[in-house]
Amino acid sequence: MTQMTLTPSDLETITASVREAETRTTGEIYCVVSERSADYAETPLVWAAGVALLGPALLLLAGVQVSAPDLFGGWTAAQATGAAEAAARQALIGAILLQGALFVIILLATATLPVRLLLTPSGLKRERVRRRASEQFIAKNLHATRERTGVLIFVSLAEHMAELIADESIAARVEPEVWDRAMAALIAGLKRGEPAAGFAAAVGLCADILAEHFPARAGDNPNELADAVVVLPRP
Repeated sequence: MTQMTLTPSDLETITASVREAETRTTGEIYCVVSERSADYAETPLVWAAGVALLGPALLLLAGVQVSAPDLFGGWTAAQATGAAEAAARQALIGAILLQGALFVIILLATATLPVRLLLTPSGLKRERVRRRASEQFIAKNLHATRERTGVLIFVSLAEHMAELIADESIAARVEPEVWDRAMAALIAGLKRGEPAAGFAAAVGLCADILAEHFPARAGDNPNELADAVVVLPRP
């Protein structure tokens, strides 16, 4: 999946697919796309701290001596009870200076978003995407449909991840793995650079599942949520 934007034509195609799908079911399908789900500001700090802490130890293991000039000009080796203590002090100061330099260098090197995303563990990105999807499920009132049959299809572009959340009435009848085909179709379309086709395929497969368990009723199938896909700005 690559970073992309949805064109007006893509948005119209997705909206039309949702509108058509909901004619077959009392379920409500809602599509949300986010540029990214978090800024991962902690990633540069973690990497900078880790490299700074391990750097001197790795150099010592490699046989590189870490030291610095004696910064306490008035302290001679004799005054410090011997040359060994002076050397130890210089080594300690050298290690501290090296750690500080490494921290700043790594912090600056990992500050850009592409690098932060690359260095952030996939498990953390997955957790943030799920959290963002759950927030949208509540914020867009998918939990407030008449029969608790809302389905959220959520895509986070920067992380290259997607989530599907089904409300409690659906979850009580449909096992989580049943949605795998829909999610696979969505991801395939995004990977091809065809987001509208991916969403349309996923929406159609979701409608097939919903129609089986929650078929439309003639004269009693209100459209409780907007059909248009929502595009969120980055947090």
